[in-house]
Amino acid sequence: MKSKTNIKLDLSHNEQKRLRTNKIKYSRITEYLVDDLSMLLNVPPTRAKEIYALAEFQLIPSIGIKFAQDLISLGYYSLDELKEKDGAKLIEDLELSAGTWIDPCVEDQCRLAVDYANNRDNCKKWWDFTDERKKYRLENGYPANRPQKAWFELEKYRNKE
Repeated sequence: MKSKTNIKLDLSHNEQKRLRTNKIKYSRITEYLVDDLSMLLNVPPTRAKEIYALAEFQLIPSIGIKFAQDLISLGYYSLDELKEKDGAKLIEDLELSAGTWIDPCVEDQCRLAVDYANNRDNCKKWWDFTDERKKYRLENGYPANRPQKAWFELEKYRNKE
């Protein structure tokens, strides 16, 4: 798998220190087994699994830490778990868990994540899936249980204005 150098991780000071002590670069985290990361970082296996997932999901071209966190919030911890999934269903699940509808470009990211998990194509970016999403939504619409409130209507976004 191709190494990406701009991996971002939300790590504690101790986790960062343990990475430095063990000479592990963020971009190389996915070269370790989760159990080994747990031992090397002195963290519980569940935390090591999360750190691994954050790094692995950011190997997908044009995907950053926020979307990696979104995938984890849905219960995914590896690219293999995304194989054969449906990008439209992923965004629908994400919207239900967030309680709001989410910017349509995030659905493009969902579609890219599934495509990347299946094909490991480093040439595609999330915006390559915009036309596919638009066509799908024109033909299928959104589920009846889609949240009515938009992400930008949330209090945390209104306070930024």
